[in-house]
Amino acid sequence: MASPKTLEIVTATVPVLEEHGVAITTVFYKNMFNEHPELLDIFNETNQKLGRQQTALATTVLAAAKHLDKLATLLPQVTQISHKHRALQILPEHYPIVGKHLIGAIKEVLGEAATDDIITAWTEAYDEIASIFIQIEHGMYEQAMWQGFAPFIVTEKVATAKDIAAFTVVLVNDNEDSNQDIDLSKLKLTAGQYITVKTDPADSDHIALRHYSLYSASSDVGIQFAVRRDNRNEHHGLVSNYMHDELEVGDTVLLSAPAGDFALNQDLVQQNEIALVLMSAGVGVTPVLSMLEAQVMANPKRPIIWVYACQNATHHAFSTQVEALLAKAENVEKHIFYFESGQLLDAAWLETLPKPADIYVCGSMPFMESMIDGLVELDHGVDSVHYEPFGPKMSLGG
Repeated sequence: MASPKTLEIVTATVPVLEEHGVAITTVFYKNMFNEHPELLDIFNETNQKLGRQQTALATTVLAAAKHLDKLATLLPQVTQISHKHRALQILPEHYPIVGKHLIGAIKEVLGEAATDDIITAWTEAYDEIASIFIQIEHGMYEQAMWQGFAPFIVTEKVATAKDIAAFTVVLVNDNEDSNQDIDLSKLKLTAGQYITVKTDPADSDHIALRHYSLYSASSDVGIQFAVRRDNRNEHHGLVSNYMHDELEVGDTVLLSAPAGDFALNQDLVQQNEIALVLMSAGVGVTPVLSMLEAQVMANPKRPIIWVYACQNATHHAFSTQVEALLAKAENVEKHIFYFESGQLLDAAWLETLPKPADIYVCGSMPFMESMIDGLVELDHGVDSVHYEPFGPKMSLGG
C-alpha cells in the first residue's frame, strides 16, 4: 500500500496528468524504444502511429492516480490489460524498463514542476501498480494452455467476406523445439477469446504480434479465428496482409494460448427473461459469432437479438454460419445494416432495444465509442454492456 504522503502527492497531480498525460506517454514510448528497440517486437506499430497506445496508457495512468488508495476498484480494467500482456508474453522483467522511462518522461514533460517529491511519489506509485499487474499475470501464465508461442499448421483458409479470411489451425505434433506437452483435445475454449499470432514480416525490421478473435469455441477441428485485411486510410497492415496473401494451407504459424475476458454472462445463459443482444460491425462479428454458437448450444430458447453492420453485402462476414445458428434458436430478431445503402446503426436505433438486456458489442474504435455512448445515455447499466474493441481497451475509458 502506498504511503499517505505518496497518496497525497499523486492525487494532487491528477490535474497535471489530465493536461499532459498523452504528451508524457508519447515521450515515454519514444525514449523507451530508442533505448530498447527490441520492445518494438511487442507493441502494435499501427496503434502507436494512430496515437491509440499513448491514449490508452495515459488513461490507465490517470485512472491509477485517481484510485491509488483503492486499486481494487480497477481490477476489471487491470485484468483486461493483463490478458493482453500474457498473450503478448510481457514478463516481470519488462516492468522496470517501463517504470524507468515513464518516470523519465514525467520529468522531461513537466520540467522544473517535477519536484523530487513528485518523482519519488510517482516512482512508489508505479511500483505499487506494477506489482499488481505482475501478480495477476503470474496466475494467467500458470493457467495458460501452453507457454510462449507454439507452432500450428493451417488446415483451412476460407474467404468469409471480401476482406476477411477465416483460418483453422491444428498443433504441429512433432515439434522438436518445444519441451511442452500440449494436449489440444483437452483445450477448453471460451466464446469471445482471442489468440495471438507471431509473425516475422519481410518488409519489417521487427517481429509483429496481433490478436485475432476466435469465431468458434469448439476445438473439434482445431482453433478457428478470422483476420480482416487492414488497408484502410493509407495504412498497410503488416500481419493482416501477410495472413491474407502469403499464409496458405499447409503453412505453419506461431500462436500464444487463447486469452481474454470478453465472455457471456453465464448466470444468464440458461434463463429466458433477459434478451441476449449481440451487436457488431465488420470483423467485430468474430467473437460474437462464437457467443451466438455457445448460447444456441446451451439454451436455444433464450431471446436473441442479432445486430450487424458493415459496408455492403460483399463485406458481410459469416452470413451462412450466422443464418444456420439463428435457425436453431427459437426466439430471434435479426437486424442488418449496410452503410453504403444508407442503413445506419445509430443512437436513435438503439432506443428500440429492450431493457433490461444483456448486450455484447464489438467493432472498430469509432463504432465502439458510438454504441457505448448511446447505450449509456439510454440508461443501460455498465454491468449489462460488455465490449471488445480492436485496439487498446483503456482508450475507451474506464
